[in-house]
Amino acid sequence: MRALSLSVSLGILLCLADGLLSSSARADDAQLTPQETFFIQKVRPLFEQKCLGCHGATPDDIKGEYNMLTRAALIKGGESEEPAVIVGKPEQSPFWKAVTWKDDSIQMPPQERNRLNDAEIEIIKQWIADGAVWTDRNLAPPTTNSANAAQEIVMSTSGGQSPTWTNRTYEPEDVWAYQPIRRPDIPWQALAQTPATKRHPIDAFIQRKLQEKRLTPSPPADRKTLIRRACYDLTGLPPSLGEIHSFEKQKSPEAWSQKVKHLLESPQYGEQMTQMWIDIVRYADTSGFANDYERPNAWRYRDYLVRSFNADKPYNRFIIEQLAGDELDPADPEMLIATGFLRSGPWEHTGMSVAAVTRQLFLDDITQSVGVSFLAHSFRCAKCHDHKFDPVPTRDYYRIQAVFAPVQFADRKVAYQSYENISGFDHMKARTEKLLAETKAQQQKFKEKTDAAIAAWLKENGYKNLKQVAADKRPPLRWFGLTELEKSLLKINNKRIDYFERELKRYEPYCFSVYNGPSNNFRSTKAVNLIPGPKQRQGNVEEIFILAGGAITAPTDKVTPGVLSAMAGSNDRQNPNAWNTIPHTADGRRLALARWIASSNNTLTARVIVNRIWQQHFGTGLVATPNNFGQKGAKPSHPELLDWLATWFMDHGWSIKQLHHLIMTSQTYQQSSTPVDAEQVRTLDPSNQLLSHFPTRRLTAEQIRDSLLAITNELNPEMGGPGVFPEINWEVALQPRHIMGSVAPAYQPMPKPEQRNRRTLYAFRYRTLSDPMLDVFNRPGSEISCERRDETTVTPQVFALFNGQFTHDRALALAHLIRQKDQTLPDAVSQIFQQVTLRTPTESELKLALTHVKEMTDYHAVHPPRKIPLPREVKRSMIEELTGESFTWTEKLDLTENYIQDLKPWDVDAETRALAELCLVLMNSNEFIYLR
Repeated sequence: MRALSLSVSLGILLCLADGLLSSSARADDAQLTPQETFFIQKVRPLFEQKCLGCHGATPDDIKGEYNMLTRAALIKGGESEEPAVIVGKPEQSPFWKAVTWKDDSIQMPPQERNRLNDAEIEIIKQWIADGAVWTDRNLAPPTTNSANAAQEIVMSTSGGQSPTWTNRTYEPEDVWAYQPIRRPDIPWQALAQTPATKRHPIDAFIQRKLQEKRLTPSPPADRKTLIRRACYDLTGLPPSLGEIHSFEKQKSPEAWSQKVKHLLESPQYGEQMTQMWIDIVRYADTSGFANDYERPNAWRYRDYLVRSFNADKPYNRFIIEQLAGDELDPADPEMLIATGFLRSGPWEHTGMSVAAVTRQLFLDDITQSVGVSFLAHSFRCAKCHDHKFDPVPTRDYYRIQAVFAPVQFADRKVAYQSYENISGFDHMKARTEKLLAETKAQQQKFKEKTDAAIAAWLKENGYKNLKQVAADKRPPLRWFGLTELEKSLLKINNKRIDYFERELKRYEPYCFSVYNGPSNNFRSTKAVNLIPGPKQRQGNVEEIFILAGGAITAPTDKVTPGVLSAMAGSNDRQNPNAWNTIPHTADGRRLALARWIASSNNTLTARVIVNRIWQQHFGTGLVATPNNFGQKGAKPSHPELLDWLATWFMDHGWSIKQLHHLIMTSQTYQQSSTPVDAEQVRTLDPSNQLLSHFPTRRLTAEQIRDSLLAITNELNPEMGGPGVFPEINWEVALQPRHIMGSVAPAYQPMPKPEQRNRRTLYAFRYRTLSDPMLDVFNRPGSEISCERRDETTVTPQVFALFNGQFTHDRALALAHLIRQKDQTLPDAVSQIFQQVTLRTPTESELKLALTHVKEMTDYHAVHPPRKIPLPREVKRSMIEELTGESFTWTEKLDLTENYIQDLKPWDVDAETRALAELCLVLMNSNEFIYLR
C-alpha cells in the first residue's frame, strides 16, 4: 500500500528452543506498557485496515487534510480545525462520534460495508479513555517450547519513512500447511479387532477418530452399489448390467482390487480426471469478456490432460510440463501443448484496450491461478497489501509475478501428432467454409451494387474514373448506393467473415502456447498470433515492481523473481544451488518455479493434490477448502492422515492412479452410506466429517448428461479433437451473443447425432454461452477456479430434467431401444428399470408401472403429438452505432435436410410414448441421480 511506503519481506523463525530469541528482544518486549501492547495488538491494525487508506497516504493525498500517521496529527484533526481526539474522554471526541456514526455531519468510514462493528468501536473507546497511548515499536515474537517444535512465522518490515506495524505472529495451527510434512506412525491399535489381512492404513486413521467419538462405522456396501460408486468416481459413467453381474459373481478377496485397477486403465479415466482438472484451471474454448473470441486450438491442451492422466504421469512432472514445458523440452510437441495451462484464464486485448492494463491482468491472473491450483493459496489479497491472514507479503506476490514477466502469448506451429484426433476435420471444415462462402457472396452483392452506384455517379458527374476526382469530392466508396439497412448488414457480414475465418483455424496445426521474450503486440482479435523470429525474441524482459494499491500507475520497489519466503527460508538467504532459487535470466524462471512447486521439500504441493483426490472420492476433502490451505480455509479433519497420504504419495512416484487404488481399497471407502446409528451421528458428527458412513452425493452435471446418453446406447465414446456442438435449449442457443462489436453467428448443433452425442467434456465451451441444463446442476463457470462444486437443490432443476428437451429425447430413445426387442410389456418395463436404476422392479413397482403404461398408451392413441419443425431462421436486431437507429435482419440457420434430429414423439407409436414417460420418471429418480 503506497500510503505506508513500506518494503515488506517475510521470514521464518523456527522457535525450537526457549533460548532462540535474544535477551535484548525479550527485554525490549518487557518494557512495553499494557497500554502500548494494547495499541500494537488492537488499535494500530484497526487503523491500518479501516483508516489509513484515506488518512495515511502520501502527504499530497490525505483526505480531509486529516493525517493519522502520528499521534499528534491524529489528535489535532483535519480541515475542521478542531481536535479530533480529546484524550481520556472518548464520548466527547469527534473521532469517536465519527466511527459510531452518531454525528450526521461526519461518519467514518463512509461506506456502510466498512463501518466499525461494536467490538471495534469499543477498542477505540478504550484506547482514548486510557490516554490514546501511541508507540512505533513492535512486539517481539514469542518463544515456542521445544517440546512441540511449533513453527512461528514472523513478518518484518524495512525501509519507509513512516514505520507501521506489519509484524504478525502466526499461530502454529493457522500455518499448518507451511510446517514440514510429517510421517506419522499408523495407529494400528485402532484396528486391533480387525484381522491382520484386512487392515488398511487409511482405516486405522479414520477408526481412531471414530472411536474417540464412540461412533460405529457402517458395514460394507453391497457389490452393485460399490461398483456403481467406483465407475462414476473413476470414469464418470455408469456400469453396464453385465459388469455388475460379473462383479457380483466374483468371490475372490482380490476381486475388488482388480476391478479398481481395471477401471483405472479405462480410457474414460483420463476424461473423468480432466473434468476435475479443468474446473480448477478454468479451461474454455473462448477468451471471455465482452468479445468472447474463440481460441481455435485450445482443445489440444484439454486432450493433453486426458493423455497425461491416462498415462499416470507423475504429478510432479505434470506440474512442470504445464508451467514450463517449453523450457523443459522445446523440441517436444507435447511440452508446448502442455503450456496451454498458462493461458487458460479469461483474457483479451483489443484495439480498445490499454496494453499495460491487459498485460497486468494476465500477470495477476496467472499468479493467482498458480497459487490456488498447485499451492491451495489465494495470492490476490497480497496484490495491494501484505496478506491479512496468511504469511504472504506483497513482495512475495510480485516476486512470483516476476517469474512470469518474460511470458508472451503465441500460436506455435506444431504438427498434429499421431495420437491426436483429427478424424472429423474435413466435414466440420467444409461446413464452416460453406457458411463463410455464403457470407462472402452476400458481401459481393453489396460490392457490386456499390460499384454500379459509383459508376453511375461518375457518368452523371462527367468523370471517367475515380482518379479524376479529388479525394475530398469522392463518394463514400465503402457503402455508396446502399440503403441504411444494407450498410449495417455490410458491417455485420464483415464481422461474420472474421468469425468464420477464425473458426477455420481450429483445423490448422497451431498450438495455443507461450514463449519467453520482451513484450510483443499480441492481439486476441487476431485469429493467429505466430511466435516471432529469433531477433524479435531478444531484448529486455519486462521489469516487475511492487504496485502501490495494485495500481499499475503507482510502481514502487523493483523486485526480482522469487518464491514464497515462508517456505524454508526467504529467497535471498539461500545459496545459488538452493531448491527455491529462481534465476534472473529470461529463460528458466518458470522451470525453476515449477521445480520448486513440484519438490518434495514443498510443504504444500503433495498435501494439495492428495486432498483433491480424496475429495473426488468422498465429496469433501480432508481439508474442506481445497483451494485454500490458509488461515481462513478449513483445518484438516484428519491432519495425520493427510500427511501420511502425502508422504505415501511421494514415496510411490507421485502416482495418482496408485493413490486412487489405495483410497478405494480401504473399508472407509467401501462402507455403506447408511449410518449404523443415524441419531447418534446427527448428534456427534452431523456433517459426517469423521466418515462413519459413506457420504451420499449427487452426480455432477456432466455425469448426468453422459449417463443419460450411455443408458440409451447413444453415447459416442470417441475421444479428443476440437469441441463439438450438441443440442442445447433452442431459446438459449439462438439468443444474441455479443462479439467483436456485433452479434456472433447463432449457435447451431452439429448435424448428426453421433457428432452431437459425445461426452460433455468435448462440448465446445463458450464463456458467455452455456448449456442451461449443465448450469442448473452446478457446473461452474470458467472465470475463476472452482475448488469444489456446489450441490444445490432448486426448482429450475425440475424444469431442466423433467421438462427439458434433452431428457425427453433420451427417455424416448430408451423406450424405442427397449421396444426393438421382441418381449412382453412386463419384460419391457422390467428392462427399463434395470437400464436406469440397475435393478429389477419390486412387485408393487411393476404393477404400478404396468397400470400407468397401459393407461397412457390409450391416452396417446387418441392424442397424437403435433410435429414441431426445426427453426430455419432467427430474427436479429441491433442499434446502428452511426445513426442510433434500431434495425432488424434475418439470420438464416444451417439446419437443412442434412440435419438428423433425435427421435421425436411423432416418429413412434403410442406405446413407445407411454413407455417413454416411465423412462422419464426413473431418469428423475434419486436412485439414478444420486451416488451412495
